[in-house]
Amino acid sequence: MRAIGLMSGTSMDGIDVAMIESDGETVSRFGPSALHAYREDEVALLRRAMEAAPALHSRTDRPGVIGEAERMSTALHAEAVNAFLATNGIDRNSVDVIGFHGQTILHRPKAKLTVQIGDGAALARETCIPVVYDFRAADVAAGGQGAPLVPVFHQALARALDRPHPIAVLNLGGVANITFIDGADDPIACDTGPANALIDDFLRERTGVSRDEDGATAAAGQVDEAVIGRLLAHPFFAQPYPKSLDRNDFREWVETHAWLAEKSLRDGAATLTMLTAATVARVVDVLPRAPHSWIVAGGGARNRSLVRMLAQKLRPANVETADRVGWSADALEAQAFAFLAVRARNGMPLTFPSTTGAPRPLTGGVLAKP
Repeated sequence: MRAIGLMSGTSMDGIDVAMIESDGETVSRFGPSALHAYREDEVALLRRAMEAAPALHSRTDRPGVIGEAERMSTALHAEAVNAFLATNGIDRNSVDVIGFHGQTILHRPKAKLTVQIGDGAALARETCIPVVYDFRAADVAAGGQGAPLVPVFHQALARALDRPHPIAVLNLGGVANITFIDGADDPIACDTGPANALIDDFLRERTGVSRDEDGATAAAGQVDEAVIGRLLAHPFFAQPYPKSLDRNDFREWVETHAWLAEKSLRDGAATLTMLTAATVARVVDVLPRAPHSWIVAGGGARNRSLVRMLAQKLRPANVETADRVGWSADALEAQAFAFLAVRARNGMPLTFPSTTGAPRPLTGGVLAKP
């Protein structure tokens, strides 16, 4: 199948669009990819929806600003797809399916509640292409964490990779998650802790800038190791997999224990960046064995300070970015949702007991036709 994947992550920099050709087991061809960047006012509306989301008690409710954000998000995704097709000269009739993740505004798996805004039926109408959406709901309803969803795609890519096993694929979005791959066994996966969310929010609050570009601010600061020690005492980091997080799960913990208000911009950025690296390193303690190879993807792969700190914390394992091994660090998650849409159309499992805690391998997603 020829599939387009769409991903708008919790870092909220824009909509990643990517095309692949796949049978749901392997990827036979990687097509073009693009970023449809958000404007500041669009990010502001998504943030307001995220702030309102903790009051939700049903995953289908769309009161007030949440409904407004969903309508905007759906329209922007349709615009992104249509622009992608036009720019690349792709006939929409040649595309079999779109994998539409939507925008996560709340993730509370213990309450069996995960909310991704985005109207799949409307997107199918606007693009005239079948859409698979609502990927997480079936897993959460069955008692799974609903995240991470991309490990089965990581495993498909790793099959063609000449690296010593075990291999760990680390995705650094707003939250960090890992896929542990060791031979042909089902992948193991979990969220490891914060990735870019705390760093981005700190920079935004202090400077109005949305991210630490290339990790330059952190590179000029000093890490407070005492703060790192206090933050690592959070019980989440010692929990066994599978486990998952909401983007804002550590905000209160960090506000209480990091004393960021007393730190300079540079030292605060350095300390939060090291926190991400240290929490990734802590996950090794709960894995079956230490990975020999780490592949870093997502927006955090562009943060040189973070990649350097990861290499320091994960020694003697080899740490390299997805781009270095021939993958696309930026498009990887969008490619993954194209892959998952194909698997969903074929009735194949998306999640496993070892990735989300689902009671059995489960397929998922809802199909909307134009």
